Amino acid sequence: MAHLVKMENGQSQTIQEMLGCIERYNPDHLKTLESYVQDQAKNNSYDLEANLAVLKLYQFNPHMLNFDITYTILLKCLTNLPHTDFVMAKCLLLPQQMKDENIQTIIDLADILERADFTLFWQRAEVNRTMFRHITGFHDSIRKFVSHVVGTTFQTIKKDLLKELLGGIEDSTLESWIKRNGWKHQGQDLVVVATQDDKIKTKNITEKIEFENVGALMAQCI
Repeated sequence: MAHLVKMENGQSQTIQEMLGCIERYNPDHLKTLESYVQDQAKNNSYDLEANLAVLKLYQFNPHMLNFDITYTILLKCLTNLPHTDFVMAKCLLLPQQMKDENIQTIIDLADILERADFTLFWQRAEVNRTMFRHITGFHDSIRKFVSHVVGTTFQTIKKDLLKELLGGIEDSTLESWIKRNGWKHQGQDLVVVATQDDKIKTKNITEKIEFENVGALMAQCI
């Protein structure tokens, strides 16, 4: 559903149109933007610019601060790793937000993901599962990031380890992720993530040098 923002002149704009003008700093639009954040969580969509605009409005209007919306914005940023969205959002947080226990928990989760300690992440995620149960597709978004890291780190990986890194998933779920990433089985216990040929692309370089370009140089060498 499209979210429309009503202007002072009575006309309406889409959120994207509003974000492109000075109206993005109008606190009267904050409720509409917060509703848009909630819809992103529900519909598994994502709009970084709108979410950062919400945090900016909180900076200018700390009395309007909504912690639940802040949690959702930060968690949605995690779903877009390895992009640096979380860093940008964190830079806009107010001191009272940084002191909040739940926000510190989310920051800890982000740090764990950045360290690629995925086993610890899933353990912490299980403990704090109520925090992001309203965010559709959260677990799969993190698994997509895990797959990205695995794809750039491993050539082959044991199936049991891969299942653990992806959050202790079942064999059937593992099969879907192997297929999604274009990986292949090797025997009973290994998954081929990338061959050496895939990682190292050889390139043939042909140089064409005209005689007149080197003639003067050769003459000096005689």
